Amino acid sequence: RYPDEDAGQLPMAFIVRQPGSNLTRQQVIDYVAKHVAPYKKVRRVAFVNAIPKSPAGKILRRELVQQALSMGASKL
Repeated sequence: RYPDEDAGQLPMAFIVRQPGSNLTRQQVIDYVAKHVAPYKKVRRVAFVNAIPKSPAGKILRRELVQQALSMGASKL
């Protein structure tokens, strides 16, 4: 989730593209919108090289949030 002044947090997707993939931000948003409730719709999409994980394999969500904040809203 991405911090937001009005809503508190907004749903965000971090996507690792497969080699040769031309998946777009809008395709991700449209796909998710068809499968979730309106309040769960993805508002931001970031394409990353890898998802940070702990040695146990858990996703390090705090690192993703920090990465999103460091990228800035203009790049998302």
